[in-house]
Amino acid sequence: MGIGQKLAFVLLLLLLLVGLRKSLWTAAAGLALRWLLGDTMCFVLLSLAVLAKPWISSWMPHWLNLVAAALTLTLLPPRPPPGLRWLHKDVAYLFKIVVFGLKVRRQLKQQTPETFVDIFVRQARARPDKVVLVCTGPEACSITAGELDTRSCQAAWALKPELDGITSQQGRETAALLVLPSKTIAALSLLLGLAKLGCPVAWINPNGRGMPLVHTVVSSGARVLVVDPDLQESLEEVLPKLLAENIRCFYIGHSSPTPGVEALGAALDAAPSDPVPASIRGTVQWKSPALFIFTSGTTGLPKPAILSHERVLQMTKMLSFCEAKADDVIYCVLPLYHTMGLVLGVLGSLELGATCVLAPKFSASRFWADCRQHGVTIILYVGEVLRYLCNITQQSDDKTHTVRLAVGNGLRSDVWETFQQRFGPVRIWEVYGSTEGNMGFANYAGRCGAVGKTNCILRMLFPFELVQFDVDTAQPVRDKRGFCIPVGPGEAGLLLTQVQKHHPFLGYRGPREQSKRKLVSDVRRLGDLYFNTGDVLALDEEGFFYFRDRLGDTFRWKGENVSTREVEGVLSLVDFLQDVNVYGVPVPGCEGKMGMASVKLAPGQSFNGQKLFHHLCSWLPAYAIPHFIRVQDSLEITGTFKLVKSQLAREGFDVGIITDPLYILDNKAQTFQTLTPDVYQSVCEGTWKL
Repeated sequence: MGIGQKLAFVLLLLLLLVGLRKSLWTAAAGLALRWLLGDTMCFVLLSLAVLAKPWISSWMPHWLNLVAAALTLTLLPPRPPPGLRWLHKDVAYLFKIVVFGLKVRRQLKQQTPETFVDIFVRQARARPDKVVLVCTGPEACSITAGELDTRSCQAAWALKPELDGITSQQGRETAALLVLPSKTIAALSLLLGLAKLGCPVAWINPNGRGMPLVHTVVSSGARVLVVDPDLQESLEEVLPKLLAENIRCFYIGHSSPTPGVEALGAALDAAPSDPVPASIRGTVQWKSPALFIFTSGTTGLPKPAILSHERVLQMTKMLSFCEAKADDVIYCVLPLYHTMGLVLGVLGSLELGATCVLAPKFSASRFWADCRQHGVTIILYVGEVLRYLCNITQQSDDKTHTVRLAVGNGLRSDVWETFQQRFGPVRIWEVYGSTEGNMGFANYAGRCGAVGKTNCILRMLFPFELVQFDVDTAQPVRDKRGFCIPVGPGEAGLLLTQVQKHHPFLGYRGPREQSKRKLVSDVRRLGDLYFNTGDVLALDEEGFFYFRDRLGDTFRWKGENVSTREVEGVLSLVDFLQDVNVYGVPVPGCEGKMGMASVKLAPGQSFNGQKLFHHLCSWLPAYAIPHFIRVQDSLEITGTFKLVKSQLAREGFDVGIITDPLYILDNKAQTFQTLTPDVYQSVCEGTWKL
């Protein structure tokens, strides 16, 4: 239908809308408008029709109504739009969004914020005997809400003198935790105790070593660092640099084997368990930082993303939004230095009043046994977790469990189908978002493989754009007018989410420049402002989002964001390497991308796979170690002196097209061995253990 026909049809439909007073005709005309013009224009015209109705309906003859109705039915498209089949789910989700938003808005209007720790205290007083945390593994234990509240009060009173003393000298506000999963309950007691003092907390990845660890602690602004004694070696490597930054370090324990580091155990034992008055955190506002969660984003070293008390409140309510109840048991194998594990998992369970079962380490062989033992009803996941579960040998009791809901992100469509076929009709609630992002999406309709869904009203409430992008710069492509170019349905585009008053971008702690680099202006009109997610998604005609890729200096492997800059910094310390370039490459049958490094040898040096293996294992967490090494005579750079990654990533580790020497990580032999065609075939077939 041409533009002229559409305009004539719109006029007839408007006459029908304002002339007829029967809701049936109004609904039919509105539906036709949506089919013809799309969602946004449809609702604009409907609004105008409602406003003009009192003026037009008084003189509009009845016969014109009948003519308009006849023409409406005649000109209707033969088939409704594909998205219409999801109308009932769209309406139900929108109703839930409105109810959820009103509840949150009511809380945000309170002059004195009821933060996540206030909600926990209220829950603990109401049900002190409720078991809220259960730790599995060799050091299995559990704790009730009342006991956790008591221990958090002791932590607050023990740490208050230390924080008060440093505040007067340094004026900084943050405390940092560096702990292994075996100390989870102790660390959570400290986090809640610090929150009762109004002190923001940075939970640091315990896998970090050396300069990346120093960078993480210093960039968090921490005045106090509390460390697990089992991480003594990691702390002692960087202790001089931390002390030079006036950061006081403590061990969670009763003794300290390290000069310059105090033990916190005796102070915790001697501290009173009296309730901490809310007045102590009286200066806390909704916009005040509550947590710092480190994320690689798409550029540079890990950065401390700011989670305000308002943002934490919204995220902790996600479980109830997914229809979780207080009598649910939630199983979390995700690390607590991630938003999904700490905020959605632990704090979300405490807010709900549910029980959270924490595993110190993910084990596919123990997963369902833990679920059966503890009566788990909800599991949290990243895509790799469910893929590992599908890869273990089938058991006769695979469907013998009480799990009814799985909440997470990054689940491939093939794994989705396999998981539900093998383990029963577990409802999967896939969500999309990032720690520092200003909005997210949910696949509320349950479409296999989709990371989220939208509709016309949701798009007005949570505006976004999918635009054309430059692979090398990870920035949007602009037209002659300087605006970004939207992609069509089904096309992959860079996701930009609009920054508004109700959807602010809080950025990162530290220099404002690193936060500004994540923002894009003049996207669709002059003066607008959007957050650049760095993610490439596609949106189909039914409103479903599908994840395609991640741009920039970060790739995702085993559920972790890997910073190429961080890995390059560690590789640059190897004496026989002169230049390094790190990027992610897809591996058949694996979720995300695996690390690969293109390197140039130093003059007169030869490649030493064993030495490189031990160096990387000493300085990087296992998920960040590159599995493939490509030795080149020179590394290509752009006109702005940036390393070229896109072509290398496209070539991957294919021995059929690469003539440069290739090596693969061999954990069993503890070296990098030559990547032969046979080994390459084994990797592609999934028989080589990565």
